[in-house]
Amino acid sequence: MNVTINDSCIGCGACESICDAVFHVEDKAVVTKANVAGNEDCVQEAANACPVSAIEVE
Repeated sequence: MNVTINDSCIGCGACESICDAVFHVEDKAVVTKANVAGNEDCVQEAANACPVSAIEVE
């Protein structure tokens, strides 16, 4: 699973609150790629919850 954050991120923190093992918000969300494996369910949940669809999952 490849997870990226596009430029539409507004830094709202929704992804971090759903899946803090993978997402960390500074000015915008940052993905801890090493933690994606094993957390695919919460990554997808965070992507679905993002209000601006900034999380791209492939």
